[in-house]
Amino acid sequence: MRFRRLHNTLLSVALTLCLPLFAAGAEAPSSSALTKEKYVKPSTEELKKQLSAEQFKVTQECGTEPPFRNAYWDNHAPGLYVDVVSGEPLFSSTDKFDSGTGWPSFTKPLDKAFVVEKKDKTLGMTRVEVRSSKADSHLGHVFDDGPSDKGGLRYCINSASLKFVPLAQLEAKGYGQYAKLFGSATPGKAAQTEVAVLAGGCFWGMEDIIRKLPGVIDTEVGYAGGTLDNPTYSDVKQGNTGHAEALQVTFDPQKLTYEQLLGVFFRMHDPTTRNRQGNDVGTQYRSALFVLNDTQAQVAQKVKDQVNKSGKWKNPVVTEIVKAGRFYPAESYHQDYLLKNPGGYTCHFMRD
Repeated sequence: MRFRRLHNTLLSVALTLCLPLFAAGAEAPSSSALTKEKYVKPSTEELKKQLSAEQFKVTQECGTEPPFRNAYWDNHAPGLYVDVVSGEPLFSSTDKFDSGTGWPSFTKPLDKAFVVEKKDKTLGMTRVEVRSSKADSHLGHVFDDGPSDKGGLRYCINSASLKFVPLAQLEAKGYGQYAKLFGSATPGKAAQTEVAVLAGGCFWGMEDIIRKLPGVIDTEVGYAGGTLDNPTYSDVKQGNTGHAEALQVTFDPQKLTYEQLLGVFFRMHDPTTRNRQGNDVGTQYRSALFVLNDTQAQVAQKVKDQVNKSGKWKNPVVTEIVKAGRFYPAESYHQDYLLKNPGGYTCHFMRD
C-alpha cells in the first residue's frame, strides 16, 4: 500500500452565538420545499472517512483554507456549487465573480432556504458567518464590499466546503431543475460537452495533470471496469473487484478533442507496463480506456496504434480499450487530492 501524506495548512475560527442577517438579491428557482429533505448530514464518524482533513476542519470546525491554494477560487466553468457534506445546492457560477481575495466569491446564494447567516464576534471583530441550513456546514462569511450593481454583497466561501457540479452534469446529478439558470446556453452546452473515462495508475496524478488542460470543464476520480456495485477505496485497493482507479473527464470538444486528450493520456503514464504504474502494482492500476461509443473506440484504437508505431516506447502498448460500464465516483477526500495536499504522492509526469 502506498504512503499518502496529508498536508493541513488551515486557520481555525471559533463559532459563537449568531443572529440572522438579511441578504438582498433575486433568488434562483426555488426547489427547497420539495427537495430539502433529501439532503442529509452523515454521522461524524462517516464524515471523517468521507472528507479530507481540510474539508472536515473547514466544515465541522469552522476552519479557513489558504487563499489562492484551493480548488475553486479560479474556476470559471458553468455549474452549481453544492455542500460537500450533504449536497445542498448553495451557489451558482452565474453569481460568481473574481474578488481578488483568493477564495470563491458570490453575489448571492442560490436559494436562501439552504443558507443560514449568523453573527460572528470572533477575532475581535463582528462578521456574518455563512452556514448550510441542512448540514450546518461552515461555509465562510458574507461582506458588504461586493459589486454594487449586484446588491453589494460578497459571499466569501471556502472551496473545501463545496463540490462543483458542471452544467453538463446537472441532470445526471439530480439538479436538473436549476438548468434554467443558464438560459439559452443550457442546450448548447450539453451538446458541446463530451465525457471520457481514462485509467492509467493512481487517479490523483492523472487528475492533477488533466484538470489543467484548456477545454477541460470538470474532472472526477473514481472506479471503473469492475463487477462490485458501489465499491469503496477499501474494496478497490485489494485488487480483486476488477475496478481500475479511473478519471472521468468532462470537456469541450470545440477546445479539446478526444484525440488530443488521449495524446496527453499516453504521455503522462507508461502504457507498456501491465497492471502497474511506478510503485503502484495491481489490476487497479492498469492502463485502460473505457470508451462510451463507437467513435471513441475508433479514435482510441487509432491513437494507440500511432503510439505503438512511434518508437517512443521500447515495449508494446498494453492499454486496454473496453466498453465503458458504470463509473463510481471515489470518496470526496480523493477528489482534487493534490490541490488540497500539495506535494502529495504522484507518479505521473509529462514525457516528450
